[in-house]
Amino acid sequence: MQPVVQPVGQPDPVTFFGQGLQQAWDLLLHNNAALLQVLVVTLKVAGLSTAIAVVVGVPAGVVLGLGRFRGVGVLRVLANVGLGLPPVVVGVTLALLMFPAAPLGRFHLIFTLRGVYVAQTVLAVPIIIALTSSAVRDVPRSLLDQARAYGASRRALGALATREARVGILAAVIAAVGSGLSEVGAVVLVGGNIEGVDQTLASAALERVNAGDFAGGLAIGILLLALILVITAALTWLQFGNRQEARVKAS
Repeated sequence: MQPVVQPVGQPDPVTFFGQGLQQAWDLLLHNNAALLQVLVVTLKVAGLSTAIAVVVGVPAGVVLGLGRFRGVGVLRVLANVGLGLPPVVVGVTLALLMFPAAPLGRFHLIFTLRGVYVAQTVLAVPIIIALTSSAVRDVPRSLLDQARAYGASRRALGALATREARVGILAAVIAAVGSGLSEVGAVVLVGGNIEGVDQTLASAALERVNAGDFAGGLAIGILLLALILVITAALTWLQFGNRQEARVKAS
């Protein structure tokens, strides 16, 4: 077998990656102001869009999960379809609706941070609805039937289902937050990826890589992964921490 010969002028992949990591680490240490601004925008986009999606999506998901009305099956299918909405298609559609002469043009949303909020919320709401509905449907029917037998109102029944499905609902929140932190397509198309205005960590990393600044893209990618890890760990603790504490006390 002939040994693999590295082409002249081409760096060794391992060495290239190691150098990129070193440069990325230097950027993280010495370019804090610029990265901090992008980090703040990313947290705003993920936090606000998820909060709005929870306010809108959890009640809708509970209604779909408990629903016995005509057409509820179709609505559940549509909610699940929303899980697979292509972000680029959502971004193109919203951008066309937001241009000055379009129906939403008077709100001046295109190429603004507010427009990015709208785009990410549109992507997050179906996630919350679909996963909340699924979690509510997994609540034991016997428990809900017992509550109905005792005369529980629809609001009380919904509150009971929400409490019992809280682990699944928090899983929906984690998924929505993850989408908000890592989304690129819709953010770029609606917001324009304007540095200092609506650029997020994910879109900034893409811009750096497209410009040939692989070290910069890697640095931002490292920061984004760390952020996702911290936030997901915190939400997971909220999701299961109380249950583990209750089991310890019970034992």
